[in-house]
Parts: sequence; C-alpha cells; structure tokens
Amino acid sequence: MAFVAKGRFFAAVATALLVTAGAAQAAASCGKTSAGFESWVQGYKQEAQAQGVGSRGINALDTVNYATKTINADRNQKSFKYSLDKFMQVRGGQTIISRGRTQKAQNAALFARIEQRYGVPAGPLIAIWGMETGFGSFMGNQHTLSAVTTLAYDCRRPEYFRDQLNAALKLVDNGTLAPNAIGAMHGEIGQTQFLPLNVLRYGADGDGNGRIDMVRSKADALASTANFLVGHGWQRGAGYQPGQANFGAIAGWNAASVYQQAIAIIGAKIDGE
Repeated sequence: MAFVAKGRFFAAVATALLVTAGAAQAAASCGKTSAGFESWVQGYKQEAQAQGVGSRGINALDTVNYATKTINADRNQKSFKYSLDKFMQVRGGQTIISRGRTQKAQNAALFARIEQRYGVPAGPLIAIWGMETGFGSFMGNQHTLSAVTTLAYDCRRPEYFRDQLNAALKLVDNGTLAPNAIGAMHGEIGQTQFLPLNVLRYGADGDGNGRIDMVRSKADALASTANFLVGHGWQRGAGYQPGQANFGAIAGWNAASVYQQAIAIIGAKIDGE
C-alpha cells in the first residue's frame, strides 16, 4: 500500500508539473490572428498570478475578447511618418494652441499648483493634453483590457505589452481601473492617455481626494503627466525645446520625433515663449 500510495503521489506530481508546463508554454506563446487567443488567455492567468496579480485581476481576464480594431490600428500608425509641418496640420496644432491658452487661463490655479509641486509649466502639459484627447473630449472607445490583452498575445511586441497587461490587472485589483473600462486603441487610459504601467508608476492624486482617476479628473491626469516628466529627468526651471535640458523628458513621452517637437512647439506657444 505504501508503494502504491507513493506511486500515486509521484504520478499526481508529474501530472501537475505537466499542467504547469503546458500553461506556461501557452502563456509564453503568441499569435498573429484570433485563433488561439482564448486558450492563451486562460494559460496566461498563471503567469499573471506569478507576477503578483490578485483574484480580481485574474477574474477580469474572463471579460476580454480579441480586439481586431486594436490590431488594425497597431499595423497602420501612419501619422508618425509625416513631416513636422504635416503632423502639426493633421493633429490640429494651431487649434490646440488657441484652445490651450484658454485652458491655461481657466485653470490657472491648477497649473500653478502643479508647477509648484513638480516644476513643470503649463505649456507642455496642455500640449500633451490637447494632442492626446482634445482636452478630455475623446478618450477612446475600446475595451481597455481587451486591447492590452490582445497586444500582449500578438507576436509584434508581446513582452512589452505583457508588462502593460500585468499592470492593468493590478490596477483592477486596487480599484483604479474597472474591468469594463473603455479607453484608446492600445489600452491607453484617461485624459492624457497613460499606458497601464505608467499609471502604476506615475499616477498622482492631483485633486486631493485620495484616489487616482485619470478619466474624470483633469487634475489627476495633468499631475500624473507632470510626475511622468519628472520621472524622465525633468529639471525645474530648465528649457524644453530641442537641445535644452528638458527635451529629453518630453522624448520619454513618445518615441516619434515629430510628436516630441510638436509638444515643444505647442507648449512654447501656450506659455508665451
């Protein structure tokens, strides 16, 4: 009996190891189409748990679907290939400058508090706010977790987006992100379009209510954006045009050079430089 029991024990252990290996293999794989997406999601739950995701986050994976529109958008990011002049035209640079000056005047106390706390003036924050969502007027129409999960599964940049997926699930755990949240095509969140990992790292309570709401609170979104720039090397009192000390922090916001230059140009116009 002891030998039989021991044999059953080792058989059970071997089976468990095979199941674990199978789940890990499923989580490590990627796909280029929707085929295999659902099984990959189920396999990824174990990886998410290993990364510290709790039960609320794990359960939220049951709400996701393969996001075809996200994949199509990811394959067709044409605007970053434009010249600077064309990019400014397409993104409505002059309109952002005009409306941005109004936003600066209407929210003068908020921007003064942010600059006092972080050393970041209003101009580049408003430029980012305007270019990303038209000052909060459109923050996307995609299911956030589906978008991020799809990109984590997709073979183009799986490692990068698996970090984003783990962060998104942790945001669900702590109540910052609802499982049914709606956002932009790549899973960006809120009025200045933070990816989930950046919400975890740089999210700030700008309105003092004890929570971070990147969607409904412009104060939270703008304070978080300033905190992001500080985290990427922003120096209080230094310039932010190309060649100046803070342009590198702006470059941390977006890898496209036309986007970086647009932030600097629009920000300077708003700040009256």
